[in-house]
Amino acid sequence: MNIGVLGGGQLGRMLALAGYPLGHDFVFLDPAPEALCGLGSHLVAQPDDARALAELASRVDLVTYEFENVPAAAARTLAERVPVYPSPAALEVSQDRLHEKTLFRSLGIPTGPFAPIDSSETLATAVEAVGTPAVLKTRRLGYDGKGQRVVGGPDELAPAWAALGKVPCLLEGFVRFERELSCLAVRGRDGTVAVYPLVENHHEAGILRRSIAPAPAATDQRQADAASFARRLLERLDYVGVLALELFEVDGGLLANEIAPRVHNSGHWTIEGAETSQFENHVRAITGAPLGSVAPVGVSAMVNLIGGWPDPARLLAIAGAHLHLYGKAPRPGRKVGHVTVRCDEPESLAHGLAAVERIVSEGLPRAT
Repeated sequence: MNIGVLGGGQLGRMLALAGYPLGHDFVFLDPAPEALCGLGSHLVAQPDDARALAELASRVDLVTYEFENVPAAAARTLAERVPVYPSPAALEVSQDRLHEKTLFRSLGIPTGPFAPIDSSETLATAVEAVGTPAVLKTRRLGYDGKGQRVVGGPDELAPAWAALGKVPCLLEGFVRFERELSCLAVRGRDGTVAVYPLVENHHEAGILRRSIAPAPAATDQRQADAASFARRLLERLDYVGVLALELFEVDGGLLANEIAPRVHNSGHWTIEGAETSQFENHVRAITGAPLGSVAPVGVSAMVNLIGGWPDPARLLAIAGAHLHLYGKAPRPGRKVGHVTVRCDEPESLAHGLAAVERIVSEGLPRAT
């Protein structure tokens, strides 16, 4: 089967690496000529280029995406010609934080307090409803910490909104969480759902730095709650593919933060650490194949390589370590690869993770 992919970043690359052994071919649409490092066919064009979209539709059996900020209009245009998974409706919900949070509430999925801001008149109302400290986020776009400002007091809201361009925003109450978790789930064309173990995530400056799976000390109740939330979303959206639900653990309960309608950074551990990776299961789901087992294989930790990478030989000398470089030029704040450590028991994982983080933190010159 020929699969079209909107976007050509590392997620698309890993989708292709998972899909080729299953007999599928890939055609990517991405404006960057250097995208994908030669994997698959590459249409170099903007995602809203009408001619490129028509060519993509003529060459593939279905389309998916690896980046949720592709224009929803492009997905809708393609859906008139070929199946698009997940649906354009799921894409549109994920692109607007107000619609996303409203969907959570309508499904009985708890969230922190929030209020929309779309004019100077709504600033005071939003502060009254949410309180401070809070986080001001643009309703659209924004990832890895972009498009948001922390608001420490009421007098900081107007300047923060001005700094974000006075675009429609969402003011979210500051959640004093115990830890950040994510729940990755996959739904097939036939409605079958599988849910991976909860993942514990650690961020710095809005960028994911480390994930541990299964999340340490995650109770059966926390796993069941997260799985229930994910299933509600998958079913309401008639979703096909992998969905990531980001969560806060607060006072023994869970609050939903946001969704990503695609394979997700916090699921990279599944390549070595689960019986079926998130990438393979996404390909299985969108092509109508049976889903694979989501059971973990031992315990895993994933460390993102941000801006550059140390000597690969040092990382590969660590027992259980697996290095993934994306073929991307180093740049401050850019995800250029990741390292997954997979072990049979938590003690060995702790040693391996500490060794990886020590090498990465030393800031050795990147390999060439």
